[in-house]
Amino acid sequence: MQKYSGTSVFGGVAIGRLFVYVKDGQQVRRTAITDIPAEIERFDKARLAAKKDLDELYEKAVKEAGQDNAEIFTVHKMMLEDDSFKDSVYNIIEEQSVNAEYAVATTEDNLYEIFMGLEDEYMRGRAADIRDISERVISKLSGNNATLTLYEPSIVMATELVPSETVQLDREKLLGFVTLEGSKNSHTAILARNMNIPALIGIKPDKDLNGKLAVIDGYEGCIVVDPDEEYLAKMQAKKKSDDDKKRLLLELKGKENVTSDGRKIDIYANIGTPSDFPFVTENDAGGIGLFRSEFLYLKKEDFPTEEEQFTAYKSVAMGMSGKPVVIRTLDIGADKQADYFKLDKEENPAMGMRAIRICLKRPEIFKTQLRAILRASNYGNIWIMFPMIISLWEVKKAKSILEEVRRDLEIEGVPIKPVKVGIMIETPAAVMMTEELAAEVDFFSIGTNDLTQYTEAIDRQNPKLADFYDAHHPAVLKMIEMTVKNAHKHGTYVGICGELAADTELTEKFIEYGVDELSVSPSMVLKVREKVRSL
Repeated sequence: MQKYSGTSVFGGVAIGRLFVYVKDGQQVRRTAITDIPAEIERFDKARLAAKKDLDELYEKAVKEAGQDNAEIFTVHKMMLEDDSFKDSVYNIIEEQSVNAEYAVATTEDNLYEIFMGLEDEYMRGRAADIRDISERVISKLSGNNATLTLYEPSIVMATELVPSETVQLDREKLLGFVTLEGSKNSHTAILARNMNIPALIGIKPDKDLNGKLAVIDGYEGCIVVDPDEEYLAKMQAKKKSDDDKKRLLLELKGKENVTSDGRKIDIYANIGTPSDFPFVTENDAGGIGLFRSEFLYLKKEDFPTEEEQFTAYKSVAMGMSGKPVVIRTLDIGADKQADYFKLDKEENPAMGMRAIRICLKRPEIFKTQLRAILRASNYGNIWIMFPMIISLWEVKKAKSILEEVRRDLEIEGVPIKPVKVGIMIETPAAVMMTEELAAEVDFFSIGTNDLTQYTEAIDRQNPKLADFYDAHHPAVLKMIEMTVKNAHKHGTYVGICGELAADTELTEKFIEYGVDELSVSPSMVLKVREKVRSL
């Protein structure tokens, strides 16, 4: 029995045979070429083919890991379009008169070394993404499109796995994975966490382990190879306990979200695309508390049409059969960029042109979306929510545009139903204005991710600030309590849709505050219901 320690990416237990994946390095030779324009055209065609692959991987990732995590492949598409990547390849082809494969491989090596040399752990995690997109383009150029395939249930061991390899694996056969290299902030690690795959990084095996029986203990951060009978029995019991807990959660389907003393709360689900909808019903959510409409914009090369948006909203509204569907209007900007918006480069995009600010500055974009939402209202129970509100005038302006669109549709004879109108509470400014804002809207939804970030003045994605970032900071909790108190003075409904909504350590406190609704990822609905019913 050998034990190897590493860093746990996702807790849980996996028991099975090891499949050691040795990646066949693509042999790239330097070849002199004479027709430079033709070679550049070869590269551009391969890049476009790679982008098409990424669209397919995106759809698969949405089904298996949710829309938020599938955005990894949107980022990969953006990297393929990045000037530093393209220009490097173009320059090498033009200046050295070499083949596109060699130019891409050289660019890959250069950028990989740059990222790996950075102190920021998050940015070092992007080195694997550079390798992933580069290898995909080289595969298209060479015609080598081989993929990692499992023929039986296995624990995969590799030096490193890139996101596309992780998503392409048959989920029914992937028991877990361990890598020699990698980062907890890598996109592969993020995927593992959200696909509930037991995983370790940074292990140091001293021999060939292919085909050997192994146990991943994601709680202890280790993998045991050739376990003895006593250890194997212990871990089988641990895995059975995990599985039993999952089954018990399923028994909560159809049950009320009510405490033992009769306090009731709504539990809704967050989604990013209509393809997330089956997870909502599968996990018995009472509605959709956050439908992120920006997915329609991020996947496009140009603005989505009114008809495209209408179709997406209508399908979800009809599927929910009268249960609330809260559609957040366009939240582009900051870390969610679409080139065709032609937004100016900003020093601090998190505090720049984003969300409702874009909509109010460019009302033609806003009106198209509002027309689509109002048309879809005829097919279900739709609520409209404006993001990143900080002032009363913004709400009034947004509502006046909504009313203008409503009148136009009525004149056109388009059937629409009444919709509730609400706003996101995401900044200290909004919290301090909650009494005035509550008088203008039907509901609030507290976005705790941004609220925490702006309150603490900490970028939550900066790993160097992890010791300072406190999701349970008393200031944040006081702001949530204040928001609920002020909203209820005006009969305004209050939900929470950020990560704290799924934090069961805070569920009791939120109920004490009087929060009306918690909106969480579909996979957390039953866990939060279990917590509520235990109080």
